[in-house]
Amino acid sequence: MSQRLALTLALAAVVATPAAAQPILRPAPGAPTTLTPAQQAARAIYQEMVEINTADSVGSVTKAAEAVAARFRAAGFPAADIHLVGPADKPAKQNLVVRYRGKSGGKAILLLAHLDVVQAKRSDWANDPFVMREESGYFLGRGVADDKSMAAILTANLLRYKQEGWVPERDLILALTADEEGGDANGVTWLIENRKELIDAEYAINEGGGGSLGPNDEPLFHSIQAAEKVYSDFTLTVRNTGGHSSVPRKDNAIYSLAAALLKIQQHTFPVELNDVTRPFFEQTAKVEMPSLAAAMRALAANPADTAAARIISTDPRYASMLRTTCVATMLQGGHAPNALPQFVTANVNCRIAPTSTASQVKAVLERVIGDSSVKIVGDRADRRDGPPAPIHPVLLRATTQLTNSMFKGVPVIPTMSTGATDGYRLRAAGIPTYGVSGIFSAAGETNAHGRDEKLRVKAFYDGLEFLYQLVKQVSGPGRPLS
Repeated sequence: MSQRLALTLALAAVVATPAAAQPILRPAPGAPTTLTPAQQAARAIYQEMVEINTADSVGSVTKAAEAVAARFRAAGFPAADIHLVGPADKPAKQNLVVRYRGKSGGKAILLLAHLDVVQAKRSDWANDPFVMREESGYFLGRGVADDKSMAAILTANLLRYKQEGWVPERDLILALTADEEGGDANGVTWLIENRKELIDAEYAINEGGGGSLGPNDEPLFHSIQAAEKVYSDFTLTVRNTGGHSSVPRKDNAIYSLAAALLKIQQHTFPVELNDVTRPFFEQTAKVEMPSLAAAMRALAANPADTAAARIISTDPRYASMLRTTCVATMLQGGHAPNALPQFVTANVNCRIAPTSTASQVKAVLERVIGDSSVKIVGDRADRRDGPPAPIHPVLLRATTQLTNSMFKGVPVIPTMSTGATDGYRLRAAGIPTYGVSGIFSAAGETNAHGRDEKLRVKAFYDGLEFLYQLVKQVSGPGRPLS
């Protein structure tokens, strides 16, 4: 008998929270009591998106894309500027690209969000994950944080520009895509390879950035994502001839794999700072608590300062920004309860610092494990993102000005995402991509990819207004284009 299960630690016993249990929400302050017409319109789009299941295999991105396309047609966008495109053999994986014509004052700006979401089983959630709820100052439902908030905001704002009759200097391109979270039909890759002219732009605004809230729900800093770690899965496999369970043998495949996973758990990769993370720690030190601030300054000055790295690593918000991380996520093995295992395998998910490669990490795992019976196979070739690029000066200036006016002047800081986005695909294709949103949250509270995913109601409407103003500033009349 074989089984697959999520791991938090290799071979650790997991006590599951009953699915019927209601999520405990600390009320999030500041949600508006009365919505403006623009907020009402955005909320309706948001709810429509969330309530269409767009998870890989069981859902349809095309259904959501068609619903959005209908809104643009109803708003008077020309049919020639609304494109529902994707692989012909993937009818549920079509992407929507909409062009809002400007005055031809410069190369377009791309507004990117993905419509697909991570799978959510009804039995795992307290309520239906594909029914958006509003409770205690939060929106709840699969995709409310990742990434349908961004998709709804960008859609609503483009429709609002059209309704208001505002025309930018340059074209704006909205791309809502498939399979960012996984699957075999990544929309950005397909567009780059097949219809790059639809999305070619000076730069793109994407997910991956946003604001951080401190202990008292006060804005701490606002980040612009300018780099991201490299996603890579490794499959660890142990095989042997097995046998009768009444006659145990020393080379039990499960024990060999378990020992390998524990060695990975205990290994710490070295600190790898880059041109984004170094200034991130320098700037964040200005707003963090004294002990963390001192460690951040010390590490930025000397990445070999192990004491400083140890202090920073106590905070999960910053720990994985320091280095490559690898963690076991899935396990499968055995064929009968009364037989020695003949085959066991585990998935180890690595988020690799952009200054390293998957082949280098694979070599480290082989050295750390030190057991030739454990075979390691990577799922892809080395990804080449290029070095992190400076943030576009116009975007940085506009983000800073808006942050000063909307969020009490907290610092704007470049950041490297520890998760993956489609930004790396665009960067590799020559389109610089920056994550910026105006959406603020406390560390870990959204539970994106997890059960009862949520986003603050106030954060959604703040992001709506922030991106409405930001896109106007970087693309509107009367501003220099560079």
